[in-house]
Amino acid sequence: MSMGFDKETFKKSVIYNVKNVFRKTIDEATPEQAFQAVAYAVKDVIIDEWIATHKEYEKQDAKTLYYLSMEFLMGRALGNNIINIMALPEVKEVLDELGFDLNAIEDQEPDPALGNGGLGRLAACFLDSLATLGYPAYGCGIRYRYGMFKQKIENGYQMEVPDDWLKNGYPFEVRRAEYATEVKFGGYVRTVWEDGREHFVQEGYQSVRAVPYDMPIVGYGNNVVNTLRIWDAEAINTFSLDSFDKGDYQKAVEQENLAKTIVEVLYPNDNHYAGKELRLKQQYFFISASVQRAVKKYMEKHEDIHKFFEKTVFQLNDTHPTVAVPELMRILLDEFNLTWDEAWAVTTKTCAYTNHTIMSEALEKWPIELFSRLLPRIYQIVEEINRRFVEQIQQMYPGNQDKIRKMAIIYDGQVRMANLAIVGGFSVNGVARLHTEILKKEELRDFYEMMPQKFNNKTNGITQRRFLLHGNPLLAEWVTGKIGSEWITNLPHIHRLAVYADDPKCQQEFMDIKYQNKVRLAKYIKEHNGIDVDPRSIFDVQVKRLHEYKRQLMNILHVIYLYNQLKDNPNLDMIPRTFIFGAKAAAGYKRAKLTIKLINSVADVINNDKSIDGKIKVVFIEDYKVSNAEIIFAAADVSEQISTASKEASGTGNMKFMLNGALTLGTMDGANVEIVEEVGAENAFIFGMTSDEVIGYENKGGYNPMEIFNNNYQIRRVLMQLINGYFAPQDPELFRDIYNSLLNTQSSDRADTYFILKDFPSYAEAQQRIDQAYRNETWWAKAAILNVACSGKFTSDRTIEEYVNDIWHLEKVKVEIEANQ
Repeated sequence: MSMGFDKETFKKSVIYNVKNVFRKTIDEATPEQAFQAVAYAVKDVIIDEWIATHKEYEKQDAKTLYYLSMEFLMGRALGNNIINIMALPEVKEVLDELGFDLNAIEDQEPDPALGNGGLGRLAACFLDSLATLGYPAYGCGIRYRYGMFKQKIENGYQMEVPDDWLKNGYPFEVRRAEYATEVKFGGYVRTVWEDGREHFVQEGYQSVRAVPYDMPIVGYGNNVVNTLRIWDAEAINTFSLDSFDKGDYQKAVEQENLAKTIVEVLYPNDNHYAGKELRLKQQYFFISASVQRAVKKYMEKHEDIHKFFEKTVFQLNDTHPTVAVPELMRILLDEFNLTWDEAWAVTTKTCAYTNHTIMSEALEKWPIELFSRLLPRIYQIVEEINRRFVEQIQQMYPGNQDKIRKMAIIYDGQVRMANLAIVGGFSVNGVARLHTEILKKEELRDFYEMMPQKFNNKTNGITQRRFLLHGNPLLAEWVTGKIGSEWITNLPHIHRLAVYADDPKCQQEFMDIKYQNKVRLAKYIKEHNGIDVDPRSIFDVQVKRLHEYKRQLMNILHVIYLYNQLKDNPNLDMIPRTFIFGAKAAAGYKRAKLTIKLINSVADVINNDKSIDGKIKVVFIEDYKVSNAEIIFAAADVSEQISTASKEASGTGNMKFMLNGALTLGTMDGANVEIVEEVGAENAFIFGMTSDEVIGYENKGGYNPMEIFNNNYQIRRVLMQLINGYFAPQDPELFRDIYNSLLNTQSSDRADTYFILKDFPSYAEAQQRIDQAYRNETWWAKAAILNVACSGKFTSDRTIEEYVNDIWHLEKVKVEIEANQ
């Protein structure tokens, strides 16, 4: 139990909060008010540890990590915080005495939607691990007012609705106005000569005030509380009375509007110019604020800015925070008067870059015309970094124009952020072993040849505290009953479960828990979708962002294929299957949104067809997010990880499913490769081309989907159903674009870019193996238990220790709390 937790004090605190915040007695409180009161009471317990942690960091003058990320997909905080202060039984008791149910109260909390998907969720797991391991760290991001949209499904289509997660206030945040800082956009740069050297002054700019809001990140049972600092934008002069008096109402609120738009929503789809401009503004806004604050904090304790890197490290989570490189240079050059070489030496020892994508089209590039207009001083610095780097390339590879074309930071009128991140930092890492190897051999090959010492791999991980201890309490309790609780902070310890995999009694217990979790999800589906699903059927699940390379399309085409078999032979011997999808598509991503419509149209036909006797059900879970993900992972039998090999950098959903005892149906892509290594290919269902085969076709050509269409009647039948009105009788042409993308008879684009038809027969065969395997409950239970037992490698605690040892070089800090506090 937490040292600082006292049941009676906590109870009084909840009652006091209801009275003081809402002017009500405890029995009058609404569920939302009860949530706020309980959250403030928990925050009260955390605050002492939060203060003590930061005092300890200062006392030890500890090196600090700033994890810079556009996204932090945190999930709900209340339940996780209660678990991490180790006060769950006590809090439950208090709430029982007050007539509240903790689960119902947790359901009142909005998910702070500060991320899109894997990248933001990874950042959240990393913060949890950093605090639990006792490393000094800040997460730095943006306090989006609306974050990621809420997804509504209307008539089978995705509709985006603003997610007003802050409408009732967020009890776990603390506004820190004392750390507010100014961020400048636009204008021009004037050169001034002083003391015989050049100085650069930005003038005619617009600026906003960046105000930080801090959220506590609670370590598990160790009194350590780190900080997620998310920046809000405010106008510097909120309202120009002068303009108002002159009748210029627009100008009167101009500054306020600039501030508002910067933090309004999680970066929009950037297929139009205004979207791109806003996104670059957002990036510079939070980076400039974070870097300025980090430098100020350092200077409060230290005199020599040349040694900044000894106490500070910036980790750039993908290319979005890359402006940290020129921003740190700007501060060192313009505010501390360092020479270029001095500033460059500090910067390149401070910044490290994580690459999250193999696909070159996803590596950020900015038109120089936009970049230089919005960030004039930063652009000058990037030009100079580029000039010096190109000189270096010319020295190493004389006359090799091709190297410059591939590696220059500024080329073809664009600023290339990945190149800037690699050149401006001391470390470049991929996020799974296969991904890192592909970067070295393909996408970033020239950089790897020139500076191999910078490259390393850090396979992603997840926090078992949220995705097992909190998300699957039944299984967590069972695991602890078998092997003790050490796995909570040392996941490899879970390997001790392996000895129970063959034990019939344990197999039965395990399958009972899985069944209860399936009942819980079935209830959620009935409430939210109105569909009855059978918890005794196989729960076959694919939940993740919707992108063509993740191949949700292959999954739903296979469902149609299976349905056709059932229609041809109603007595087909098959285990009933519930196919569960959950996915958001980017607002402007037409084909992804059409795929959602297709899934829902297929679901309408299949779920209402009495003749198949409920053997297949298809469910699309609306508004997939962290809180419903926890329920879904716990209930899954089959984990669909079916991306085109070489396209998924890592994946972390695959790890969450494994930890909860689902079997992987997947390609040898991303971290699937390492999952299969740990659990054994015999306890997973692997299919499809390898990454080398895919890359071979991409480089040399030679794939013609039309041949498959011509030669495989079953596949041809499925594809024809896309365009003959079978699933869209009102509009037979509705899914024409999907059909064309697979066969592409009309267009010059390459057909079936993600090799769906190529891998389809192998996928269908793997699905058939699942049907056979599930019939043998003993085999399935054993394989599922082994998946849990072999998940130890995939904890974010291990990933963080590797970052610390190889890149960050932080030291653990112990925090003691007086028992009487």
